[in-house]
Amino acid sequence: MELIISIAIGVLTASGVWLLLRPRTFQVIMGLSLISYAVNLFIFSMGRLSVNQLPIIGGDRPVSLSHYADPLPQALVLTAIVIGFAMTALFLVVLLASRGLTGTDHVDGREVD
Repeated sequence: MELIISIAIGVLTASGVWLLLRPRTFQVIMGLSLISYAVNLFIFSMGRLSVNQLPIIGGDRPVSLSHYADPLPQALVLTAIVIGFAMTALFLVVLLASRGLTGTDHVDGREVD
């Protein structure tokens, strides 16, 4: 499972960097989104990937940290997802305003003939 998550993080990061280097603003926004998804996966994987573990201490299980999932990375990723959606919406509004003012969606503001 760790290998799959590592490959997913690498593919998302590489795709995001490739899109960041494109000349159109929408592609840059999509690249930033992919990189933020890769960072979210990285933070989530830092909290020990575990399957069928309880998030809260309780019941008849022993009080050992190996029996429970770490809730802090889950909370951080949830917060980052909400902030990422808000930033993407803001970027799209700025993209539309910039396109309306300049008439082009190139990052530098001019079309290459």
